[in-house]
Amino acid sequence: MRKNNVYVIIGNSASGLAAIESIRRIDKSSKIINISKEPHQPYSRCLLSYYLAGQYDRDILWIRPDDYYSKFGVEPLLNKAVTGIDIKAGIVEISNKKKIAFDKLLIATGASAKSIDIPGADKKGVFVLRTLEDADGILKMLPNVKRVCILGGGLIGMRAAYALKKRGTAVHVIVKSDHIFSQMLDSEAADIMRRHLEANGIDISTGLEAKEITGKGSVKGIVLDDGNQLDCELVIIGKGVSANLDIVKSKVKTNAGILVDEHLETDKKGIYAAGDVAQAYDILEERTNMNQIWPIAIRQGKIAGLNMAGEDTKYDGSYGMNSLDFFDLAVMSFGLVKPKGDEFEELIAIDTNRVLYRKIVLKGNRIVGGVLINDVERHGILLNLALQKIDISDIKDILIDEYFDFGKVIPLIKRQSRKFIRPEYRDTAEAYQNV
Repeated sequence: MRKNNVYVIIGNSASGLAAIESIRRIDKSSKIINISKEPHQPYSRCLLSYYLAGQYDRDILWIRPDDYYSKFGVEPLLNKAVTGIDIKAGIVEISNKKKIAFDKLLIATGASAKSIDIPGADKKGVFVLRTLEDADGILKMLPNVKRVCILGGGLIGMRAAYALKKRGTAVHVIVKSDHIFSQMLDSEAADIMRRHLEANGIDISTGLEAKEITGKGSVKGIVLDDGNQLDCELVIIGKGVSANLDIVKSKVKTNAGILVDEHLETDKKGIYAAGDVAQAYDILEERTNMNQIWPIAIRQGKIAGLNMAGEDTKYDGSYGMNSLDFFDLAVMSFGLVKPKGDEFEELIAIDTNRVLYRKIVLKGNRIVGGVLINDVERHGILLNLALQKIDISDIKDILIDEYFDFGKVIPLIKRQSRKFIRPEYRDTAEAYQNV
């Protein structure tokens, strides 16, 4: 007979929800407590830029019905921050001083937007874009905003820039590095993207950094490190995210995130981690890594939940991937896109007139990364070749050909693996509405 446990899950986003549903498939009667510092029912954080752009109403953001917790027999503790964890005693303490005992604990605390430490960063009109409150606050101010300055040219910053430009707002992006999307694109691909975004009305300055945000109580502009000033009424900080580790530091083993094994368990028995806070094995880079995307959080949550409920389910690992579509230009990247070392080879094809870019990164005779712009149909095949570590010697000469011969590739996959993996990641609203 199965022992009744008390499962405590900290976080009610993608991985937390997936864990709840995995546990309930196996364990119908044990108590599940879900703690979230946000006051809301579960919503899709990934849809916030669509909401900001005016493409979707607020109601679209909710990813679970109002009766979700009662249907799954879960006790929700919303708007409650975890203030401490006693792993030895099996106790979680929350912000109202209440102590909650657990048998199994999942840390699915996600990540928070990075802030900046410059004069004026606390002024009215300075935002990040990570929560529903952030998006609502930006939209509330927007009618009185002529120009927005975005600090940061990564995924978060550029999504915000695109969304606000779609609203008809003037946007200027300030990027410290020498090109945008520095974590997901190489310089050649980033230059293509920059020209496309600028042609669609987004101003971009690279190699510069904001040193001050000006204004009395509210934002009036920014001062750059070259001495120039830009007028604006709203600033969005898009400097990336960092894992929410504060409640577990010194409790479990961490690096950039919480280190987990193939069962998503930490170095402490009965304590699991999943989602943006977890640092797990990366299939393509062959080391632990932070791959903070929604489908990975779902997968990790499902597997963590199964293991918490007593199933022996292994997690094969994740892989870095990004997918964009800005002003009808599609971009995909995966794995290593800017490799260092003599063991790597890069196959590149560029057609600037047609805004086409293909890059495949090889290590030996297998694919470990790639970037595709405006020619993403081959993405699924390339990802299969990479994830299954297929020897591509026989097809190396056609990998970046314009007329990609799928007929030569699929038999190769069948000979070496006998399976085809469906890529998990899609950059569409529909992909983010369900766990």
